[in-house]
Amino acid sequence: MCETKNFYLWLLQIIGLLGLLALCLWLALRPQDPTVTVIDLSVPPIDNSSSPAAVGNQNGSLTYNLEIKNPNKDSVILFDDIFLTFLYGQDKAATDRISSFKSGKGSTIYRVNHLAIDGRVWKAIRKALSNEISELKVRFATGIRFRTIGIKSKHHRSHILEGKVMLGKNGKISGKKKKIKLKRSSKKWRIKLRPNFN
Repeated sequence: MCETKNFYLWLLQIIGLLGLLALCLWLALRPQDPTVTVIDLSVPPIDNSSSPAAVGNQNGSLTYNLEIKNPNKDSVILFDDIFLTFLYGQDKAATDRISSFKSGKGSTIYRVNHLAIDGRVWKAIRKALSNEISELKVRFATGIRFRTIGIKSKHHRSHILEGKVMLGKNGKISGKKKKIKLKRSSKKWRIKLRPNFN
């Protein structure tokens, strides 16, 4: 009877130790989400010498530089197509799509592109910039999957980050913070992306 109790006690200790070991391993290998930072965003400066007619005919444009960092030393991040949206208020100013890619362990990727801005929204942005400040919202939407020790995680289908960028009269990022780190969106956005999101 005493030997049986000792056996069960020993078995419980082994199970407890294995559980604790599994928990420590899971905490050590649990991957962190990628960090996304707008390191540059600009629109052409306003030319006050232009006539009203010329200004009305100008096409708007936007240039951005995005830093996408994988903070994990033990995990690869597999990105679905990334959909970038630049909003002025509730209006869509410009959009871009970055094709799916793999981000290696601890790697940093930069994406630079030049986009056309919707003409109607461009007029509103120019008007705001003439008053010395304008705010653009950047929305980063994708799906991600982690690969750790050859094992793929579940598919995180709605990985959405957002940030606000203040532009000065010169059309460049204004204020002390020249780099804007995008953060998890507090809203539940329903996004329809490519078939690999289904």
